[in-house]
Amino acid sequence: MRTLLIATALTLVGITAAAGDNRRPSQYVDPTIGSEGLGRVFIGPSHPFGMVKPSPDCTPSPNSGWLPMPERIDGFAQTHVSGTGGGPKYGNILIMPFTGPDGMSSTTHYDTRAGETVKLGYYATRLNESGISVEVTTAPRASVYRITYPAGSEVNGLAVDAGFFLGETPVPDAREAQQLVGSQVEIVGDNAVQGYSRIRGGWNNGRAYTVYFYATTSAPFVDCATWRGDVIGSDRARADMGDKTGALLRFAPGVDTVTVRIGISFISELRARHNYMQQVAAKSFDRVHSELLDEWDSLLGRVNLAPSTPDSLRRMFYTALYHTMIMPSDRTGECPLWNDPTPYYDDYYAIWDTYRSSMPLITILDPDRQRDIVNSMLTIYRRDGYIPDARSGNANGRTQGGSNADVVIADALVKGLDGIDYELALKAMLKDAEVPPGGNEEAEGRGGLREYNELGYIPHGIARAGNRTVEYSLCDHAIATVADSLGYTDLRDLYTRRSGNWRNLWRADYEHDGVRGFIMPRDRRGEWLDSLPFGHGPEPRPHYVYTPVTFEGPWYTPWWDMFFYEASSWEYSLSIPHDVPGLIEACGGPEAMEHRLDTFFDHGHFNVNNEPSFMTPCIYHWLGKPDRSSQRVHDIIARNYNAGPAGLPGNDDSGAMSSWLAFHMLGLYPNAGHDYYLIHSPLVEWSTLSLPNDNKFTIKAINFDSTKRPYIVGARLNGVDYPLSTISHRDIVNGGTLELTMGAKPTGWGREMFNK
Repeated sequence: MRTLLIATALTLVGITAAAGDNRRPSQYVDPTIGSEGLGRVFIGPSHPFGMVKPSPDCTPSPNSGWLPMPERIDGFAQTHVSGTGGGPKYGNILIMPFTGPDGMSSTTHYDTRAGETVKLGYYATRLNESGISVEVTTAPRASVYRITYPAGSEVNGLAVDAGFFLGETPVPDAREAQQLVGSQVEIVGDNAVQGYSRIRGGWNNGRAYTVYFYATTSAPFVDCATWRGDVIGSDRARADMGDKTGALLRFAPGVDTVTVRIGISFISELRARHNYMQQVAAKSFDRVHSELLDEWDSLLGRVNLAPSTPDSLRRMFYTALYHTMIMPSDRTGECPLWNDPTPYYDDYYAIWDTYRSSMPLITILDPDRQRDIVNSMLTIYRRDGYIPDARSGNANGRTQGGSNADVVIADALVKGLDGIDYELALKAMLKDAEVPPGGNEEAEGRGGLREYNELGYIPHGIARAGNRTVEYSLCDHAIATVADSLGYTDLRDLYTRRSGNWRNLWRADYEHDGVRGFIMPRDRRGEWLDSLPFGHGPEPRPHYVYTPVTFEGPWYTPWWDMFFYEASSWEYSLSIPHDVPGLIEACGGPEAMEHRLDTFFDHGHFNVNNEPSFMTPCIYHWLGKPDRSSQRVHDIIARNYNAGPAGLPGNDDSGAMSSWLAFHMLGLYPNAGHDYYLIHSPLVEWSTLSLPNDNKFTIKAINFDSTKRPYIVGARLNGVDYPLSTISHRDIVNGGTLELTMGAKPTGWGREMFNK
């Protein structure tokens, strides 16, 4: 049955080989994969880690701005995020072309799409009602539009809406909703507009951020107007008075094609104009698009797949790489809070998702970028006081489980990233672990820290006590790793002990679905809780029975206050990546663990939609059965991933879901914070990583046939027999070849994971 499901994986994603295909890697990227359903990916053009991400905005609701047809288009905004859940963020500086004499007397110009084209670095659509065609591409900090009006139209115009944003609601200060602070617009000359939008709130309930813009049109406008609120007038400037503002521009009859160039900045209008001048002012639409493709090809081309790779698998893989590398946003020199020459990245959305596989993937393919990302986190610590667990709009927030940047730092250290001040990093990690954030637990640091350090666990009654305890233990292991490397043995020993705190919520005698031992709620007195109270308020309150499959929100208790957030006890009780041998022991030994894993997957306790179970299919490795890990991984991909618009099984979360897929297609998976990768049966015949140090590393499957020979039966590393089911980061970056001989039945290869 398992072999059949592996075959199904290849059937679902296609069987057309790419032999003789000379297409560039960027041509395999399909930004629509994961755009529908739960994926919520951004479909517009973006540079790698680009600050500007322009795309259509279809009503103020969706996080990424875009919705499938026939939803209306409000216009095209310049800033977006990708793959996120929760409340929206950004959607700033909207433009919308219009036709007809009524266009100059309205602040809104809704339309619908007759069709659209979505490619890497390029979006195009034709609008039904107006007949206008719009093409979009982008530079890192400026966007470019080519707008073609229908021939013979008497009035061709453009609306610039400085007050638009995603997630608008009439409820004042609604949680996770963006709120207008103010906006401003000014017409400067006969073809330029500048201004800003100031917004607060959104997903991270953050402080106000300001997006400044400077926009030009290739043709001068012969008439213009501005608005504040719903009042349109002839003023050429609308100063910020806390309202929405915008501009209406009309071109001369016969002007059928207009190129619009928009520079963006988080610093000032002058800086927005600078970004415009540096990146797009003297460039055609096609040149900007070509330069974008060249940059992506340079990055995506660091992985080459065998010509035998089916076309749909190739599209899934390169799209996964792409999705992993559009966030966080590189805003170096664009932080309005401080003037610092060090790297600055924003839109860590969120590290509790991306630390697991996204950051490790960037570390392999673009280590200089990952070094900058880590240094940015340390700059944020120096300036704002804490490393972010998530950050957007120049504001830390939110925190979900741990202080997971600790794991990112440990991962960088064990994988040899230099140019990072690890002494400073350790201080930042220790602040996470020792200094309560003082009522700001939602934005930074560790909530429930006093109780955690005093009791060794977080008691029920503190929000997310279960996943916080589990992930604080992992983060403490990361601190021990860095302290050990720097020679601080006392700190190493302290945090090694604390990394076992997950055991303090391990209820060894609790049995569910034939399995014994779970992470379960405990009160401050150390008593296990079989039932929990509804909602908030004084006792007595009605109670409900709590089990390892209970998902409390939003009926029993608010979403953010559950014992486990985004996962059940079944999932989190298997999420101890820093101490899998200890977890196996707690579960009753290898046989009990194998039974537990089989029950977990076969009885529907596994949830592919969220990241806490990302590494769980790999636990079979620790049982000496990597073939079982490969079976589970291939089954998960077959059932949940494909090359269509609903091809991602959950929120992509800034590339987390995508990076998980990319690693497993290659036949590797990282354990973040450790210097090794688990070896799996790959889904491609061979892949070659062209590393930035000019080395190449190839993974080659001998006798490859995923349907008939799905198991690794032997391996050789650089021509030498290799019996281990893990490989070190150093072995990869030093270059070489890992040959995996494939067979129809498991042979026991890979029983050992590490050199003794």
